[in-house]
Amino acid sequence: MNAKSAISKEIFAPHDERMLGAVQVKRRTKKKIPFLATGGQGEYLTYICLSVTNKKPAQASITKVKQFEGSTSFVRRTQWMLEQLRQVNGIDPNRDSPEFDLLFENAFDQWVANTASEKCTFFQVLHHTCQRYLTDRKPEFINCQSKIMGGNSILHSAADSVTSAVQKASQALNERGERLGRAEEKTEELKNSAQQFAETAHKLAMKHKC
Repeated sequence: MNAKSAISKEIFAPHDERMLGAVQVKRRTKKKIPFLATGGQGEYLTYICLSVTNKKPAQASITKVKQFEGSTSFVRRTQWMLEQLRQVNGIDPNRDSPEFDLLFENAFDQWVANTASEKCTFFQVLHHTCQRYLTDRKPEFINCQSKIMGGNSILHSAADSVTSAVQKASQALNERGERLGRAEEKTEELKNSAQQFAETAHKLAMKHKC
């Protein structure tokens, strides 16, 4: 089981939450944290996770999860409701970069993702989740590449393509149905004509026989 699957199972599933995405990160600027604040457990891995409750109405949140060195378990640390997210900064809109900032109502963190692609995937999920679950004030996405912001547009484009294909198929079926209908009418006419011809021929035959 990979780390993200383990986090989903250990941290979110017991609270009836579903993890939507996660990105492994390190701080760009290290904070001076007292030894006691970390529980004296030394080095650790940090994950920024996005989740949503299964219970309706669904509530989305962002959670900082840590795994301390030498431990196989994960620890839930700080958590923010998605409504508290004010700004998502992609740092550079012109190139793939792992750096990003998250600004909340009461916190500001500068991160470096494990890879640029991992950050991109997380941003796409985050942007889509904000559009889906936030109705009023949505966070500002700045310095983000178009492929991140266009994730939703891609989905809509795909949906439009499917709709168009369905409409074309429906039109083709309707046209085929009309052609079949006309063919059936023609067949019925021919059938009636053949029947009339047969009846006439039979009458003529009976007349000559008499």
